Amino acid sequence: MAELLTAAQMRTIEQEAIESGQATGLDLMETAGRGIFEAILEEWPDLAKEPQRAVVLCGPGNNGGDGFVVARLMRDWGWEVGVYLYGDPRNLPPDARANFDRWTALGGTVQSIEAFTGALPERPSVAVDALFGTGLSRRLDTVVTRALGVLGAMRQGPLVVRVVAVDMPSGYCADSGRPLFEVQANPGADLTVTFERPRLGHRLAEAAAVSGKVAVKPLGIRHRDGGALYDSKTPIARDCRVLPHLLSKAGAGHKYAHGHALVLTGGSGRTGAARLAARAALRIGAGLVTLGVPPSAQLEVAGQITALMLRRVDGAESLVALLADERLNALCLGPGLGIDRARQLVPAVLGGGVKPRPTVLDADALTAFAEDPDTLFARLHEDCVLTPHGGEFARLFPDLAVRLTEVPVKGPAYSKVDAARDAARRAGCTVLFKGADTVIAAPDGGCSINSAHHDRAVPWLATAGAGDVLSGFMAGLLARGLPASTAAEMAAWLHVECARSFGPGLIAEDLPEQLPTVLKLLNL
Repeated sequence: MAELLTAAQMRTIEQEAIESGQATGLDLMETAGRGIFEAILEEWPDLAKEPQRAVVLCGPGNNGGDGFVVARLMRDWGWEVGVYLYGDPRNLPPDARANFDRWTALGGTVQSIEAFTGALPERPSVAVDALFGTGLSRRLDTVVTRALGVLGAMRQGPLVVRVVAVDMPSGYCADSGRPLFEVQANPGADLTVTFERPRLGHRLAEAAAVSGKVAVKPLGIRHRDGGALYDSKTPIARDCRVLPHLLSKAGAGHKYAHGHALVLTGGSGRTGAARLAARAALRIGAGLVTLGVPPSAQLEVAGQITALMLRRVDGAESLVALLADERLNALCLGPGLGIDRARQLVPAVLGGGVKPRPTVLDADALTAFAEDPDTLFARLHEDCVLTPHGGEFARLFPDLAVRLTEVPVKGPAYSKVDAARDAARRAGCTVLFKGADTVIAAPDGGCSINSAHHDRAVPWLATAGAGDVLSGFMAGLLARGLPASTAAEMAAWLHVECARSFGPGLIAEDLPEQLPTVLKLLNL
């Protein structure tokens, strides 16, 4: 998938296109407006059958200029269009002012945004939010929040209005997806239209949830060498992807050629999470998976497994002895492990005398070091993966978590991508920061986002044990030899796809069993 751009990166791309003579600012604005109207008709083809009524809310910058272009194109199609402007037209940037003048020269009228908050003569079919896009740096005043509230009301009731946002729903940071200043009144959009590449904010935080479907339209910008616009050599982040060839198996391979994962369990009554992880590791293709079980849980686990193997692991000494077998090439510690057991076993696998293995640390393996995370960080190596959810992240990286809770006063705001990248650098390993906007960051700065929003939304993943399965997917891919960040990225993507494939009613046990269906769709 393509990289995700920041607002500053997109401005640079546009400016370079203008300076190179590819296009003028007016050309880009015209193309953007056409792209927005095209996206509306592509999303709702029924709107093209007969003239509609629309309202377009234009802001004081170039986002508003895009809105004037859209209004003109709608009018050309015979639509009845009401245009509302926030601010004085004399203060519009030159290109936006030119399109304002063009609209009025054709007989179009422009009312103040205050008029929109009154009673509209007729409910429109489409409302376009072109108030503020990617460069908002001011607090939204009362009249704007009131107008956004009217948009929200339009999306309710039997006669639903389709709301379309230009670049971003107004009031949200394009880099972080966070609402600027305070929680905004913007109820979101059914469709957000952006250009060339999605923005980071389309995949992160609240904006990912309120942007609706994100349509990406080209502006026709070419790279300096004349070729199509391509991704940066070092993108800040990109969409998660899966590489099917890394999941396939050679026809002549044997089980040890595909790795041997070791998953450590907790004591009696606490083995279910580790068994879920181990089953997931086996399903994703690890050649063998062994559960390391304390004496108190041996009978419990033995009665629950078939293809999985079992070895007794009482404490650190027995674990070190087991790891003398170098065929055990990937480890998973944390699911149901217990805090005391985690404090014994994590240092054993990361300490001296044991050959470092790719290691997933989850749940209790993270919480065990909440009081002294630096002790954990000092032991980690680049083949480790930490998998914190929000609470665990705050315990391991409290200063970074605080920055994510501070109310931003302007963009770009500190984002989950920033936090995950900072955490990965500090820990010296890959960090998978969980959530509907899961962020995977490597210590070298590489980063991807697995967004489970809109058509990829999977609310039924909020079920006990789902995270343990994700850890097992990662451990299995590490056993197969994938680099830590690649294993984390592909595991996160497959995790969501398994949930999407199964649908409502999902429980954690269903996820590994759904994996064969998902893998078949990848044509392995």
